[in-house]
Amino acid sequence: MYLADIPADVLARAAKIRLVVFDVDGTLTDGRLWYAEDGHETKVFHVHDGLGLKLLLANGVQVAIVSARISHPVALRAEELDIAHVYQGQGDKRACLEQLLEALQLTPEQAAFVGDDLPDLPPMRMVGLAVAVANAHPWIAEQAHWHTRLAGGLGAAREVCDLILHAQGKTAAERERWQ
Repeated sequence: MYLADIPADVLARAAKIRLVVFDVDGTLTDGRLWYAEDGHETKVFHVHDGLGLKLLLANGVQVAIVSARISHPVALRAEELDIAHVYQGQGDKRACLEQLLEALQLTPEQAAFVGDDLPDLPPMRMVGLAVAVANAHPWIAEQAHWHTRLAGGLGAAREVCDLILHAQGKTAAERERWQ
């Protein structure tokens, strides 16, 4: 299993995480923008990612979405998954993260940020665990503490969720719960 191959320093970082922040386009989605004839935007989210996010929440790890764009499908998906911390239209993701950490009374070391492109770099540089999805721009990938095997929108978020649950010793209980 891929979790057995995670370096000890990444596991140590993941064990401290109390908040995971996800970018949207290219991270929770495959990065493509879809527009219907009437101009409405649609997005595709992976069901595995959604369950992973719900598992984090069920295990006491907060989840947030921070996106530079504003998209109604993102709000709908977040509501469906009971994600309370949703910040769209954020040109300065680092400032948004700083405010969120202050509001939740968490330190940067207790946060993870998952991203794929340049707007994600400032918050990734400040957190305890910076994760680049497999399809991340090379400049982002070189700054990350860990890289997913799967691309954004294709299960990468689930890998991050599984990593954190594993590092925090919660995997066995989750597996047992579903037996």
